[in-house]
Amino acid sequence: MTMSDRGSVLVIDDDVGTCQTIGDVLEMRGHSVLTATRARSALEILTGRSVDAAVLDLQLPDASGLVLLQAIKTSSPTTEVIIITGHASVLTAIQAINGAAFAYVTKPFEMEDLLETIEKALAKTRVDRALRETTRTLETLIQAAPVAIVALDTAGCVTAWNKAAERMFGWREPEVLGEFVPIIPATKRAEFDETVVLNLRGEDTLRETQRQRKDGTLIDVLSATSPIMDTQGLVSGTMAALVDITERKQLEEQLRQAVKMEGIGCLAGGIAHNFNNLMTIIALRCHLVLGQLPADHPIRRDIKTVSETGARAASLTQQLLAFSQSQILQPAVLDVNEVISHMKPLLERLLQEDVEPIMALDPAIGLATADRSQLEEVIVILAVNARDAMPDGGRLTIETRREEVAEASVRQHLDVRPGSYVVLTVSDSGTGMDAATLAHVFEPFFTTKDVGKGRGLSLAAAYGIITQSHGHITVDSEPGRGTTFRIYLPRSEAAADVSAAADLGAPPRGAESILLVEDEPCFRSLTRELLEMLGYTVLEAEDVPDALRIAERHAGTIHLLITDVVMPWMNGRTLARAIQDFRPHIKVLYMSGDTDNVIVHQGVLDAGTPFLQKGFTPDRLARKVREILAGPCQSPPQPAI
Repeated sequence: MTMSDRGSVLVIDDDVGTCQTIGDVLEMRGHSVLTATRARSALEILTGRSVDAAVLDLQLPDASGLVLLQAIKTSSPTTEVIIITGHASVLTAIQAINGAAFAYVTKPFEMEDLLETIEKALAKTRVDRALRETTRTLETLIQAAPVAIVALDTAGCVTAWNKAAERMFGWREPEVLGEFVPIIPATKRAEFDETVVLNLRGEDTLRETQRQRKDGTLIDVLSATSPIMDTQGLVSGTMAALVDITERKQLEEQLRQAVKMEGIGCLAGGIAHNFNNLMTIIALRCHLVLGQLPADHPIRRDIKTVSETGARAASLTQQLLAFSQSQILQPAVLDVNEVISHMKPLLERLLQEDVEPIMALDPAIGLATADRSQLEEVIVILAVNARDAMPDGGRLTIETRREEVAEASVRQHLDVRPGSYVVLTVSDSGTGMDAATLAHVFEPFFTTKDVGKGRGLSLAAAYGIITQSHGHITVDSEPGRGTTFRIYLPRSEAAADVSAAADLGAPPRGAESILLVEDEPCFRSLTRELLEMLGYTVLEAEDVPDALRIAERHAGTIHLLITDVVMPWMNGRTLARAIQDFRPHIKVLYMSGDTDNVIVHQGVLDAGTPFLQKGFTPDRLARKVREILAGPCQSPPQPAI
């Protein structure tokens, strides 16, 4: 770490051990660390010096962490604050993000995750510091810099207007000389008058504000003003140097939005993951009970109602998991044109008769990398969203093209990398959206539809799916002019993967022996019952030692090991390797709902791994088990690097 990378961090937590642990790790990385166990002592520290970042616990003995957050941002706006709490809620998360917190981390947390967040905050502080230093440099180089320079007399009339001002605002010098300065929007007139008063008192000003171009559009500018002194030492006017910072403000807004979405997504993903496991047990248990009841049993109707309600809840959970990027993807190299063409009959059924579907697919786009089923879901979401925006009919256009994204374009979008992309565009001729709606369009539970006609999760799910696929999604819209979504998917030079056709018919059965390892009792018992109903002999293990003991002592053949990936003692991959040491012919099927473990990395499954994502149906379990047992012998799993 260089000297310029080092930062100062204030750790505020009423637990001395937490302060000490975080402080020790940060100091090992070369950072300067201060600690406080109370809000008062934290404020005393900040009175004497500034810090680059603060790690703040919400639960403090003498003040609310949210109140202290506001005090820190008021007294030291450049300090980035990271909230940590063991009492997380959606309300406190939203309050923290709205209070300008940099990030929201729930306890217990992984130290590496917290450190990564702190490093991001320090990096942002360094960027902001560099911007402030650049601003000060511009003040000293104002005459030579290619910035708009405007001089006014004491009445506010223009006395100087350089070429940069012409380019920035659109008025030529003869149009404005002697006229009252035309670039002040009505909403900023009071602020402008205040600045003039300060200048006439002999004071300089430096602020971010907005100015108006000749065509009426508003731009964000950094405005530096100074008094102009005459030979008698009296103020005769003001001089302003203006720099267009619209692009920077847009990037800052993107960063704030990204951090907000990440904070809400982490919270939503954790809740949805646990809820998904519970709904899986409910759904599978309903399936088992229905299978045991006669067709005319009076309680079947109630159980079907529970099952159907659970399916709707599971659908909601899946959308939350998609938004939070907590689904497990199986990306493949695919032809986006082929995916769209295959979906055309489905899309035509989804649309109303008065909506005309138009396909404009470029045959030269090449291949892209994505999870096919998830991409199909995104296309359906966008098509349904377009249909609902055209109640009186219209046109739905789906286009594909290839685009090379240059470095210059990347600077305008934080989450895009330069390179070659397949661009999928879905546009409609519907009602469109205003700027206020566009600002929230990908947020969960935000909807403009009537109550009962939408949960506000579909576009949030589409955003999560595309982002998790290392892609990018944008939206353009204006009231009365329709809406256009653009999806950027990374191109691939590899050959397209060929998916086998789905196996139809009754769930396949078998008679082999299966060792089932799962540390969650309800889920383990339920899976065992499903497998036994399919004809298999099931050896049940509640943990790793139990599984090893059964594998060593069982006299007969064990054909298949089904194991959870994340367990106490050792993970599923290590367990499989240990059992295959003395049962080399046993096959393995992994189960998990987590999106980051030894076989799933940031939601992407290791290629070639036999895997079943939790949340499966009985049919999916039956077919996956049969697929593994009927397939070729497996190589022992390699140690994770």
